[in-house]
Amino acid sequence: MNTDTTNIIIYSLIILAVILIAIIIRLEIRIKRLMRGKNGFSLEEAFNSMQGDISNLHKFENDMKNYLTDVEKRLRRSVQAVETIRYNPFKGTGSGGNQSFATSLISEEGNGVVISSLYSREHVSVFSKPVKSHKSEFELTEEELDVLNRAKESLNK
Repeated sequence: MNTDTTNIIIYSLIILAVILIAIIIRLEIRIKRLMRGKNGFSLEEAFNSMQGDISNLHKFENDMKNYLTDVEKRLRRSVQAVETIRYNPFKGTGSGGNQSFATSLISEEGNGVVISSLYSREHVSVFSKPVKSHKSEFELTEEELDVLNRAKESLNK
């Protein structure tokens, strides 16, 4: 080999060594910044603490999912639709007025009750008919069917 080629190789190796030394110094500075604190164990403690926090968050997430599932089940069974109409069951006879009513109290699943009242000057009658899946095993009057259908429609909105 001639001396020019040898010099080029030596200079290249010196430049490469300087670059590698600069990279190593830069990495050392970054590691020292990362390890700030009393010692390297403080970094490990921080990681362990974060892992504990993450475990607590996962437990909280699971607890919230279970709680919300329970709330959703209870909410479906609770009264979601209430409809009331007032009417005169004795039209044309002059007695009663619009004092009679029919009210439906229905859950999201269509379970609940229809309560109706017939008012006349002599007495008031109150009826309660259970509802399962938007239907009653008891015969419903036109007004009771109307409030039940209105309640069903309001659930679909």
